[in-house]
Amino acid sequence: MADGNRAASAMAGRSWPRSLTEVPYWVFQEEEVYRAEQENIFHGPFWSYLCLEAELAEPGDFCATFIGEQPVLVTRDHDGQIYAFENRCAHRGALIAMEHYGHTRDFTCVYHAWTYNLQGDLTGVAFEEGINGKGGMGKDFCKAAHSPRRLRLANVHGLIFGSLDNDVPEIEEYLGQEILDRIERVLGGRKPVVLGRFTQELPNNWKLYMENVKDSYHASILHLFFTTFGLNKLNQKGGIIVSENGGHHVSWSAINREAEAKAASTYKDQNIRSDSEYQLQDPSLVDSFSEVGDDITLQILSVSPGFVLQQIQNSIAVRQVLPTGVDTTSLNWTYLGFEDDTEKQQLTRMKQSNLVGPAGYVSMEDGAIGGFVQRGIAGASSESATLQMGGDQAVSSESRVTEASIRGFWKVYREAMGFSIGETEGAGK
Repeated sequence: MADGNRAASAMAGRSWPRSLTEVPYWVFQEEEVYRAEQENIFHGPFWSYLCLEAELAEPGDFCATFIGEQPVLVTRDHDGQIYAFENRCAHRGALIAMEHYGHTRDFTCVYHAWTYNLQGDLTGVAFEEGINGKGGMGKDFCKAAHSPRRLRLANVHGLIFGSLDNDVPEIEEYLGQEILDRIERVLGGRKPVVLGRFTQELPNNWKLYMENVKDSYHASILHLFFTTFGLNKLNQKGGIIVSENGGHHVSWSAINREAEAKAASTYKDQNIRSDSEYQLQDPSLVDSFSEVGDDITLQILSVSPGFVLQQIQNSIAVRQVLPTGVDTTSLNWTYLGFEDDTEKQQLTRMKQSNLVGPAGYVSMEDGAIGGFVQRGIAGASSESATLQMGGDQAVSSESRVTEASIRGFWKVYREAMGFSIGETEGAGK
């Protein structure tokens, strides 16, 4: 039985509520579940974000990244093509490359100096023929049979995705047209430039962060900065797109001048904090330009299992969500501009990079809230979260007062994990 099938079998005894409105807390807490995720999801038929094509501009450029806990290398060879393979020496398992980004002619493992080319082929073994006719590898040793496993790759408007499963659907089928269109809206026809990077360590299970990303309900409640400066309110024009399979989503909002006058009273009627006594010393921080010629000022797009593309005003970034333990997650942020940006536009992007990231005026709360949940559920493994906002379906909506995209995430997740479905009443569709 394949490892993934063993993991699915181990989870089959777990009973999941029939309705998508219930999520058992043990799914965030148990080592057995976490290990099964590595096989069923990260080594399964999913596409994981690896890096930007722009980060591999020249032959010899490489990026060391991960799919789940699996280290991988992504390279550009001299034929101009991009390749990806496990960052694991075929000899004794050491990392082949240790720097996150770099430029090289080939890779040499530091442990025993086995050498690999930019496509991941084993090309050299130190002392392969021994010394003075003694020692060395046997005559039947074949270098071609000892190369790291290669990944399937897909390029979506400069976003490089990889999969360890040869049976993963083509990326176009995997994402669906609506998600592809929304990626194209931000990145299509433009050449990204990396403006900066952050890595943030989160004190919570990776799935809690993915829930948060897909949660349009919380954005203008948790993030006081949004409502204070009118950047995102639930009564603005907007909506939720949930992919057909449920795993991917887009949340968006647009400028709605007429609604702005009513916004303050709407939030006050709900007894929700919506205005801060604090103001900006430099109000130009929230000045913006039309990103692609429309009125959309916020678009958060996610691809399961762990990718996010954001447009918050003119702050464009990609986020890579990497599980590192049952209750720990690494979150990698890469901030983008574009080659045709004017100097003023680039300055706007740099200023607005302060909105997001580990200490961002908006997203610093997201870095803490997952930890609050992880701590809050510590003694509640037999209990469940409820996701009833906006109904019980995982479908697109013109309202952002919904948890539909979170329900979609769990729909795909529980199918991939092989959980048996319990008898709780509900649609569960």
